[in-house]
Amino acid sequence: MRAARYYDRKDIRIEDIEAPVAGTGEVLIDVAWCGICGTDLHEYLDGPIFVPPAGHPHPISGESAPVTLGHEMSGTVAALGEGVTDLEVGQHVVVEPYIIHEEYYGKENYQLSPDMNFIGLGGRGGGLAEQIAVDRHWVHPISEKVGLDEAALIEPLSVAHHAVSRSEAAAGDVAIIGGAGPIGVLTAAVLKALDVTVIVSELSELRRQKALETGVADYAFDPRDVDVAEEVRKLTDGKGADVGFEATSVDVVLNMLFDAVRPGGVIVNESIWGHRPEADLATLVLKELDLRGTIGYSFDHAATIKLVEEGKIDLKPFITGKIGLEGLIDEGFDTLINRNETAVKILVSPSGKGL
Repeated sequence: MRAARYYDRKDIRIEDIEAPVAGTGEVLIDVAWCGICGTDLHEYLDGPIFVPPAGHPHPISGESAPVTLGHEMSGTVAALGEGVTDLEVGQHVVVEPYIIHEEYYGKENYQLSPDMNFIGLGGRGGGLAEQIAVDRHWVHPISEKVGLDEAALIEPLSVAHHAVSRSEAAAGDVAIIGGAGPIGVLTAAVLKALDVTVIVSELSELRRQKALETGVADYAFDPRDVDVAEEVRKLTDGKGADVGFEATSVDVVLNMLFDAVRPGGVIVNESIWGHRPEADLATLVLKELDLRGTIGYSFDHAATIKLVEEGKIDLKPFITGKIGLEGLIDEGFDTLINRNETAVKILVSPSGKGL
């Protein structure tokens, strides 16, 4: 089968590799769609980060570069391994793409367990391939009412859901989001489902308009045109936002949030940084801000699937491009790195059947 293989920084190759089989307790999935994630871009530009470098195998997967990329995936069940009796061939599924020690399965904060990594980064196949075999524990069925293209966004939606949970935002709060890329707009979507007022700061006109048109943002500002923090204060009677979300890995955005969030407020950092940020910690101290990290998800997939199945979040408008595996770098990575103002979420069809 064809797969996108990560060798090293700026070295991803489309290759023919051996197709997987469903082992005991595993589910073989025909991948329908796989999203290109900001984490994939960081691996390409700054990595290896999550990918174990060649010769340094991951302690759980036992794999090192080259590995198959892709962790935002949806598909249909192709075969069931021995012992898997609660799914059916042909059923629509999404993957919660964790690599963790089995002793932490289902435990509180399993996303923080030792040696945690992700399928499609730390090994065990990936969604940028025609098929993948996944431990049944990480496979979530999803209603056929939800398109498989939309279902590929369940994984990043779960990232956003976990970040919102970390913020403790509640109905009636005001949130400022730095960046309206995929994670930023999906964070906005979760917040709106909670009846939070959402303000976004974003350079791209397309992304600002997408956030407004879909109703996930109440206000969207271009930071080149206005002082975003000042605009937030105007909208909140001078108080500032209750919560902020950093979704760009850009220093000035993080520092804008320190300015825009009210004293005693919460800021959640969603970005995977490729550099050490220059953070205005003096403001954080003087305002007693609570800066929180977030990684992945923890029991979030069921909630996000329910939000989508019940129609409380519509994912389709955020899909702005669909490509085949052969266009991964030129049409996918290059667009999101050098022309990201023209796209939100780009999906890849490894088999080309969805194009």
